[in-house]
Amino acid sequence: MKQPCVYILASGRNGTLYVGVTSNLVQRVWQHKSNLVEGFTKKYGVHILVWYEVHETMESAIAREKAIKGWQRAWKLELIEAGNPEWHDLYADIV
Repeated sequence: MKQPCVYILASGRNGTLYVGVTSNLVQRVWQHKSNLVEGFTKKYGVHILVWYEVHETMESAIAREKAIKGWQRAWKLELIEAGNPEWHDLYADIV
């Protein structure tokens, strides 16, 4: 089932962050975890799903992703810690 989502992956608590958007969160995070996605997340070992947000439309998800990418790092950390203060890997919650 396709459901637009914005997500943040981390290399660890307060580690390297990656903000992405997808229409299939389970599949996309699995691809990152399996190093099937060439680029930033593979290079820096960013595989822990620490935050995600479901959207009604892909357009709203893309707009939110762009906004978050423009945020200061401290704001991204606050967003993560508001919903996931222990920085647990949320992947198990979505599969």
